[in-house]
Amino acid sequence: MATRRLIILGSTGSIGTQTLEVVTHLNALHTRGLFEHRFEVVGLAAGKGAALLAEQARTFGVRDVAIAEGNGVELPGVSVRRGADAAERLVREVDCDVVLAAIVGSAGLPATLAAVQLGRDVALANKETLVAAGSLVVPASHRSGAKLLPVDSEHAAAWQCLQGICEAPALKEPPPSVRRVILTASGGPFRTATSAQIAGATREQALKHPTWTMGAKVTIDSASLMNKALEIIEAHWLFALPGEKIEAAVHPQSAAHALVEFDDASMVAQLATPDMRGPIQTALTWPRRVESLVQPMPIGSAATSLQFEAPDRNRFPLLATAYRAIREGGTSGAILNAANEEAVLAFLRDDAMRFGRISELVLEAIDAVATSPLTSLEDALDADRRARAVVRTRLTRVTAAAR
Repeated sequence: MATRRLIILGSTGSIGTQTLEVVTHLNALHTRGLFEHRFEVVGLAAGKGAALLAEQARTFGVRDVAIAEGNGVELPGVSVRRGADAAERLVREVDCDVVLAAIVGSAGLPATLAAVQLGRDVALANKETLVAAGSLVVPASHRSGAKLLPVDSEHAAAWQCLQGICEAPALKEPPPSVRRVILTASGGPFRTATSAQIAGATREQALKHPTWTMGAKVTIDSASLMNKALEIIEAHWLFALPGEKIEAAVHPQSAAHALVEFDDASMVAQLATPDMRGPIQTALTWPRRVESLVQPMPIGSAATSLQFEAPDRNRFPLLATAYRAIREGGTSGAILNAANEEAVLAFLRDDAMRFGRISELVLEAIDAVATSPLTSLEDALDADRRARAVVRTRLTRVTAAAR
């Protein structure tokens, strides 16, 4: 098929805008005869940012869009879906071959699950989908035949290390001969900070990521290493691996994005310049590799002076929550994810809130909300609501006490 129809969920965010850059690049390669497919963007969805969404629709000739908040998208000949379920309706109503899922947080879960149920391949940048509802999404992908093509840089890297010995995710059983998968973390802005410095850090300090350019929520998660906790859970579902076979390593250069160790003690690593356009293209062009927008990494540069450290779980206590969620199963992932989302949102809004309060709120919430079986999307959404309510209650109490 020369044309691949693409829906982008979260088109106005960091991953969404970079995906459109990649689409433009790949279509230029197609025109030059260097890539067999041409991408047609048939749908765009955004949480807000109506002006940018409208501009994207005009630029790429998109006739179907969705926006969760706002009424500013008015374009002749364009069908606009509005409301909290707009992205899901877009996926269900517009035919496509692949869905790029990049809506941040649990808000992206219903639309991504719908895409999987319909048998559409999903280029997955929304890790929260598998964290909150992996036990729903992965079996659905097996039933429908949908592939979950990882866009997170670490999972894209691990997948590349495993190519040749396993099929595309989500796997039905663990890849053979794999002793462990190691996901790397830059360590964020607080890699060398003391516990007291981390606890008292401001929003401005937490948003200064040393190597990656990302959205605010993901950047804060990277600073707390919660991003790595969520990625460990995501890797559990993508690669059918138990928690004890998935580890994190701090790697300040952000050159090696994942390593896979095999039973014979050999390791395979994937290295690349830290640029999200690389894993986006890998997912969209699989199983082909073509020229990309990513700058090559010169051997001998500072980036290839590889340094690895074990993460400090005392200074970054949220990392351990990944293994707890994998052990407990059920709605534990949805509870963990929602508590973190709510705590991070509060931190980004409140100038007076200090960084250390995020981990306190998350740990309090996962202790307070009981885990229950996960048998439906509503189970995940209910757990999400309960966890958010706990965080909000604790924040209200602190505010009241301060008065």
